[in-house]
Amino acid sequence: MKLFKNILSSVKPHFEKGGKLEKLYPAYDAFETFLFVPGHTTENGSHIKDAIDLKRTMAFVVFAMLPCIIFGMWNIGAQYHLGSDPETTVTFFDNLIFGFWKFLPLLVVSYAVGLSVEFAFAISRGHSVNEGYLVSGMLIPLIMPVDVPLWMLAVSVVFAVVIGKEVFGGTGMNILNPALTARAFLFFAYPSHMSGDKVWVHGAGGIDGYSGETILGALASDTKSWDSLSVLWNASDALYGFIPGSIGETSFIAILIGACILIFSGIGSWRIILFTFIGGYLTALLFNFWGMNALMSAPAHIHLLIGGFAFGAVFMATDPVTATQTNQGKIIYGLLVGFFAIVIRIFNPAYPEGMMLAILFMNVFAPLIDHYIIEANVKKRLSRVKLKS
Repeated sequence: MKLFKNILSSVKPHFEKGGKLEKLYPAYDAFETFLFVPGHTTENGSHIKDAIDLKRTMAFVVFAMLPCIIFGMWNIGAQYHLGSDPETTVTFFDNLIFGFWKFLPLLVVSYAVGLSVEFAFAISRGHSVNEGYLVSGMLIPLIMPVDVPLWMLAVSVVFAVVIGKEVFGGTGMNILNPALTARAFLFFAYPSHMSGDKVWVHGAGGIDGYSGETILGALASDTKSWDSLSVLWNASDALYGFIPGSIGETSFIAILIGACILIFSGIGSWRIILFTFIGGYLTALLFNFWGMNALMSAPAHIHLLIGGFAFGAVFMATDPVTATQTNQGKIIYGLLVGFFAIVIRIFNPAYPEGMMLAILFMNVFAPLIDHYIIEANVKKRLSRVKLKS
């Protein structure tokens, strides 16, 4: 690391005030602070919480996603080989390597396009590059189908960074989760590439008669009950992730490992995660009494295992910028995210995956929830002062 430190120190004068590359200082600063602890401090409005800075916090979230990334790459290969030639013996590493080469282009496009937009805005505005995209750049490919065209991914990334974040002032100012904004853009702009039974398994569209539909898609069609589907998929398949779906969303166990990392490190809110699951489970359990369609009749715990529910609860709903900030607000926020996710699944058969819309919807109302929580606390304290006086 000393070599990199010396190289950066030697070129730094060119980027500082008065240097030939002065306007590109935000780009230089981004590389320097990514590799080393920043050499500058906050001048105004200091709000130190602990010794870890934002770049390290974001890097830790990416570390928590590693189990989902590794399993997701393996599952890409496993689902492909299962559909193309189920009789062929394929090793774990064959699946992993195959999935790596399918996942890598999505990751490269996500970071290359997203960081290019971030750098452009930072240079034009003359401020440091925002660190938030370190996480968003990894989340976006993990919530996409494996065969999504790269140009569509690039367009969605530009939309998410520009419209979802930069127009609000950059990291810390956005009201919507950028990764979910990218997915929502693609879903409504190019729905045929984001839904159906041919998008979730690589090459499924070119394999005659092969269907790679998800459990949610099959239940939403209302042609099969969970009892009949359990012959093809059972609860353990959904638990481990041996099912078609978005790259990082299939394995509940991998997501749970990531949740433990976030919670025990203090980076993720356990209240939001826990009460999102509670809200989703209680809502699904309530609808079990009606059983008017296949999604209503599906066991409540199955709703937590399939689709993007668990991934959204752990990595999306807990976004510290777009979620609620108060402890009571986090409980209410989590309960409502889980509630709306199941309601959208059940009552909108055209879009059985409700987690995306539920989180985006609650992102908008998160400040309002915090506002009323704070106002209620202020009133309680004022009433105590009046009683004492």
